[in-house]
Amino acid sequence: MSALTVQHEPAGGEGWDDLVRLWEETDGPEGCKVEIIEGIITVAPPPVNDHNLIAEAVQRRLYTVIPDDWDVFQTLNVALPSRSGLYVPDLVVVPREDVPRGENYVPAAAAELVVEVTANSNAVNDRVSKLKGYAAAGVPLYLLIDPHATGAPTIHLYGEPSDGKYRVLHAGKFGEAVHLPEPFDLVLETFGFPRP
Repeated sequence: MSALTVQHEPAGGEGWDDLVRLWEETDGPEGCKVEIIEGIITVAPPPVNDHNLIAEAVQRRLYTVIPDDWDVFQTLNVALPSRSGLYVPDLVVVPREDVPRGENYVPAAAAELVVEVTANSNAVNDRVSKLKGYAAAGVPLYLLIDPHATGAPTIHLYGEPSDGKYRVLHAGKFGEAVHLPEPFDLVLETFGFPRP
């Protein structure tokens, strides 16, 4: 199954609130991810087990290094109104105090780290749109785990956002360790990541 475009940005420029309302009313099939990417509401199929195994392995390691008052979320909605985006990253690390109670999303600027594991159906969103969105929002670190990269599975760590762009901190293949800098100071082994 591939990703499906459900609804375009509202005509006439009704704005962010109307776009979010449409997103809230979009009832995707159970397990599917409903996001707003560059003003377009999309529905992506549930991830395959290999995808979930990678996300779980990263999450398990993150819990060994984050402060007690930070959390690692798998289904937290991250808002980027300036980019007409509302993403659902595979993992996002946010200080607990920055998660607004009673809301449907957190501002992207609250995230300390975002992790996306590409799916074959919509990898371009993680590689291009979300890369630009997270950088524009000033998310300090973006870890892109790409089992579907052409040639061989890759892992990229982006950081030091400036003027809406990231600097590449690490570019490698599965099997290489990647160091997440402070505040994590974590060496993430990728050798055991499943490959498609």
